[in-house]
Amino acid sequence: MTKTQEIVSPVEIKDEWFRPKEKSDGEAESVVRPSLSYWKDAWRRLKKNKLAMGGLFFLILLTLFAIFGPIFSPYSMDEMNYPMQNQGPSAEHWFGTDEAGRDVFTRTWYGARVSLFVGVMAALIDFFIGVIYGGFSGYKGGRADAIMMRIIEVLYGLPHLLVVILLMVVMGPSLTTIIVALTVTGWVGMARIVRGQVLQIKNYEFVTASKSFGAKSSRIIRKNLLPNTMGPIIVQMTLTVPSAIFAEAFLSFLGLGVSAPAASWGVMANDALPVILSGHWWRLFFPAFFISVTMFAFNVLGDGLQDALDPKLRR
Repeated sequence: MTKTQEIVSPVEIKDEWFRPKEKSDGEAESVVRPSLSYWKDAWRRLKKNKLAMGGLFFLILLTLFAIFGPIFSPYSMDEMNYPMQNQGPSAEHWFGTDEAGRDVFTRTWYGARVSLFVGVMAALIDFFIGVIYGGFSGYKGGRADAIMMRIIEVLYGLPHLLVVILLMVVMGPSLTTIIVALTVTGWVGMARIVRGQVLQIKNYEFVTASKSFGAKSSRIIRKNLLPNTMGPIIVQMTLTVPSAIFAEAFLSFLGLGVSAPAASWGVMANDALPVILSGHWWRLFFPAFFISVTMFAFNVLGDGLQDALDPKLRR
């Protein structure tokens, strides 16, 4: 053995073979960084969708103006001032006045309150009825599911306008009647979505484990099934709200909505239609503008949530 040769211990060779390689800064950061939860990851992906975030920002502003907007106006919703009738937008009346001299700016935000209230209440009622009905139907399956689905098909085939007119005759025209009319058959879509999701999830291992431990059906639906279907449910709710808002505006436009002197966007559009050819464009423009933009904002937000909550797109 020459002087230049060195004796290397087998232990040293083994340690050299199994010694972990130093990781780069990027690899170390990826190892240390905690994984995001489902909802945090969904919010991160939603923020990347500029159109959906724009819709969300507009809806937040609309809600704030619906609550606090009338405070910035010195006029009340039903304050009449006939010498100032049909005045165009000005520094005194930002959105102009109507045929009775009432301030269109103030009435627009009161109309926003009515429209948002109808949309949110219709979505919440559809949520509770649809989730309970669809969750029970999908979980039970068999004959019970077949009977419950036949009931849904019957309700789905009822003409919506006919149901509204019948309820107007029985209950009288009011905001409550509109909400009831919108939810009599409106929860059917939610129930079908929840049922489809439950049918997919109920055979998963964690549901089977809950059954083997003797958990009740109500607890399994509440604790195991529904939390895993919240993504499609939230998306459906964001799409239900603009549908209800448009339905309320349409019914009020036909004279089946809220009664005077209450204001809603549909009532304002109905009152403005006969005088639109007279050059009083502002009376129809502002309610129609807010109806259109609000529906667009809810729809783009719903599309964004659908992409953000889709587990297949999660990275």
